[in-house]
Amino acid sequence: MPVHSIGIDLAWGERAQTGIAVLDEGGTLVALAGAIDDVEILAVLEPYAEGPCVVAIDAPLVVTNASGARPAERALSADFARFDAGAHPTNTARPEFAGQQSRAARLSEALGLVVSTDLSLPRRAIEVYPHAACISLFRLGRTLKYKNKPGRSLVAMRGELLRLTQLLESLSGASPRVDLDVPVWRDLVRSIAAAGTKADLRRGEDLVDAVLCAYLARLAAVAPERLTAYGEPESGQILTPTLPADHLPGPRPARTPGRDRIVDAAVRDYRDGYADLQRAAAAYLDFVRGILDEAGINYLSVTGRAKSIESFAEKAARSKDGAPLYAEPLTGITDQIGVRVITYLRSDVAAVAELLADELVLLDDRDMGRETAREGRFGYASRHLQVALPDDDPDAELRSLLAGRQAQVQVRTVLQHAWAEYEHAIRYKGSIPAAHARDLDRRFTLTAGLLELADEQFSAIQEQLQQDVEIAESTEVGTLTGRDLAAFLAGHYRDAGWSREDHYVWMAGLIAELGITRLPDLAAVLAEVDEGALSGQLGYRFPAAAVRRLDDALLARFGQRYVELPGNAARVGLLGARLQRLRAD
Repeated sequence: MPVHSIGIDLAWGERAQTGIAVLDEGGTLVALAGAIDDVEILAVLEPYAEGPCVVAIDAPLVVTNASGARPAERALSADFARFDAGAHPTNTARPEFAGQQSRAARLSEALGLVVSTDLSLPRRAIEVYPHAACISLFRLGRTLKYKNKPGRSLVAMRGELLRLTQLLESLSGASPRVDLDVPVWRDLVRSIAAAGTKADLRRGEDLVDAVLCAYLARLAAVAPERLTAYGEPESGQILTPTLPADHLPGPRPARTPGRDRIVDAAVRDYRDGYADLQRAAAAYLDFVRGILDEAGINYLSVTGRAKSIESFAEKAARSKDGAPLYAEPLTGITDQIGVRVITYLRSDVAAVAELLADELVLLDDRDMGRETAREGRFGYASRHLQVALPDDDPDAELRSLLAGRQAQVQVRTVLQHAWAEYEHAIRYKGSIPAAHARDLDRRFTLTAGLLELADEQFSAIQEQLQQDVEIAESTEVGTLTGRDLAAFLAGHYRDAGWSREDHYVWMAGLIAELGITRLPDLAAVLAEVDEGALSGQLGYRFPAAAVRRLDDALLARFGQRYVELPGNAARVGLLGARLQRLRAD
């Protein structure tokens, strides 16, 4: 029978909402709900708590002291108070615990759970504390200020709670993992981003805390060695991820008068214009993919997106060393539109960067790999281009969509991408146990160096193949295939980059439409083209790949006939304009 990890952010009384979250044995969120009284709570939990389960409750389970704080609370506060994560004192003088079981204990008993940290027990309840857990899990310098306290604004609280949702989502790459890519979670995050009152935010806060508690239950079930128990069973125990020995508190953020109004206005304007932003992001994606295809540059994938409203809201509220990170969020956050190009070779990264700089207005160009190398180390490598559409672009519709909008284009090889994605998920999102941090840091660095070497070898393989390939111009071959054409062009255009596989297939079809079915015939056609003159006429400002070179050669040789081929129906205007340039010269 599967083990469920259940999290309960328990209200001490029965007038406020209790958050409930359930993870299945694989870590997928399978239930997320709010409830008010005990009957409702038990009804939600019943399908999941009948079999093996660990239930982590953010509320006191055992309270025996008449005054002051429990031993567990004093011990936890000794470690976490400097991070603003000290525990609140609990005692039987409080009406919630006077002469009776705590609410958490009553619910545990009703569910047939044993309050214990004993791993041999198949069904048990444990007490947890989300604030302290966040400090250890995510190596935060201070607690996230999403709770409603005097002096805290809705804007600041919303930004902090959205930050917590992102941190929880990052645990998809942790061990043990959690999978929050489910509709109920996405709906919750959207509701937090749209929260217009502190009451709205509180409802979301309870559910987010419940998910965090469920993850702590999962840790207790599969990785209990990563938890520290504060206190003793007879007086109450609190379990929380072990605080890394080298972890220090961060500076206290300074208050900036009027800051919340700026952030709130920026988030509101961003939300109001989000539909237009999504259309602009789609247009940028199509534009970048189109010019790469037109240039014949080989790539693995081109993807893009508009930054989500919740991500923008969280980022807009960020501060560093007590100062706002973005004075004007709508202009300062420059990755509102993002496009990512993944190539096979580092030479293709350079080709893409040159092409984009030629076709768009280049506002910034950062070679992160070069910056890392200048620091004498291996690590993150990616080309980051900040671009905008030229004011004189001939496409009026495109100008109307993209006017005044920038895009950040990240270009990297598939190996660089794999390293960056894994490091982002593991290292920077707090999933590395403190005891292994130095060793894993060394392993990340070693892996980065090995992948850089692998990228170099891939480039060397291509260069060697281009040098050694036999030009198949004299070989008798039947109807041309994409593979035949790729081999032929590797020899004919030795200085050109490889093109995409589907482009070779597409070009083989165009050649067949011209009535050319043998490589010797194609070689004879190309022999009539002055490659040097053609290159000069077209003025390549980027390293044209093999298929693009052949495309231009056939256009020069066959002219209007080539333009009107059925396979070129979707680009008649583009080829016509190129043909005019050839004839003008």
